[in-house]
Amino acid sequence: MKHTVIAFFVGSALSLTSCQQKAEDHAHHHDAEAADKTEISPNEKLYNEVMKVHDEVMPKMENIHRLKMSIREKIEKNPNLPKTERLKLDAMYAKLDSADQGMRVWMREFRPLPDSLGAEKAKAYLESEMERVQRVRDNMLKAIEAAEKQ
Repeated sequence: MKHTVIAFFVGSALSLTSCQQKAEDHAHHHDAEAADKTEISPNEKLYNEVMKVHDEVMPKMENIHRLKMSIREKIEKNPNLPKTERLKLDAMYAKLDSADQGMRVWMREFRPLPDSLGAEKAKAYLESEMERVQRVRDNMLKAIEAAEKQ
């Protein structure tokens, strides 16, 4: 009986130690999972960079619209503009309109890929979209700059 009681206490102590270790391991694993969820994956980071470029120039759409209206007013209020001046304004308007449409098309077509397609495909798509949105940004900024010089 004495051996049974000692075995019971030793077994209980080992069991409690084992449970405590499992609880600590589970807590550590849970903490690691939480840390993983707060870390940004390379594709999430790339997505955020794409959106940062978009967010940088999106407010400039208002500038483009304002400049287009200004050019249109110049043309309408001056029907006797010299041909060279009219062609210059038409070209500037077309450049602004193209930049405007470029942003609209990019926004309409941009679709972040679901994770189920795989990290490599998502990365390739996001890299391609980064190039596209940078071209859109460059076209917008050049068109605005040229129109504001006029």
